[in-house]
Formats: sequence, C-alpha cells, structure tokens
Amino acid sequence: MENTLEEKTEAMLLPLLEGSDMFLTAIRIKPTNNIKVFLDADSGLDISKSASINRKLYKLIEEAGMFPDGDFSLEVSSPGVDEPLRSLRQFKKNIGRTLEVTPFEGEAATGILKEVNEETLRLALKGTKKAPPMEKEIPFSAIKTAIVQITF
Repeated sequence: MENTLEEKTEAMLLPLLEGSDMFLTAIRIKPTNNIKVFLDADSGLDISKSASINRKLYKLIEEAGMFPDGDFSLEVSSPGVDEPLRSLRQFKKNIGRTLEVTPFEGEAATGILKEVNEETLRLALKGTKKAPPMEKEIPFSAIKTAIVQITF
C-alpha cells in the first residue's frame, strides 16, 4: 500500500514542479502517515519554494481523500547534506564539489566531481604517498551511494 501512496503523491506533485527549476529526489511515507517529500532545485531550494509546494500538495492530498480521516502530515524540504545523490540532475548540480562514492564492490573513492554524462561520472582523486593524483571514471550502474562531502 505504501508504494501506491508514494506513486499517488508523486503523480500529484510532478505537475506542481513543471515550469520550475525544482525536481523530486525522493518521497518517503512512514506508517504514521507522515509524508516526506524531498525536492532540489537547480538554483537552490529556499523556504518559500518548499512552503509553496507544501501548501499546494497538502490541498491536493486532502481533496483526493488519500487519508479519509485527514490523519496525515506533510513535510516538503531539500534532502539533508548526508543524503545520497539520486538523479543525474543532482550530480550535474554538484560538479566541482567533493563526493564520496561507494561502489557496490570495492573501496570508496573521494574526489572532486569533474564531469557527468548519462552513464558515468569522473572524479579527480588527490594523490597520496603511494599514488599520484588521477582521474577516475565510475559508471552509475556501479555506484551504491554518492554523498557530497562538506569541506572546511
């Protein structure tokens, strides 16, 4: 049932995002009827964008009667800094930032995201005492998670 609620929520949400630079990264619905919608935007997702989508989507969910007794909550926000990147658009937005990429097999690699295409990403890895600096191309199909690293 949860999956159908997510699909219904997504179907209501996507038309609200049309014509904007916002895009969906994830929807999670908890058993307590807490709907969490994670959005991102090419120009950054500010509170006014989130609030506007929240108000519109909340109204659509109520009108659709997805929760007949009205017992649900809705949160619309950007994914947290510890959330993995999920879409090509997110990867493109983060070119130039440091990523930690964990593959399904092998060791994680941390480097600066240099390039992204439909099938791969390219990381610039720092050199070590044992290895010179190099670039590494990683197919998306081999990536378990990719998380932006906050550097100071």
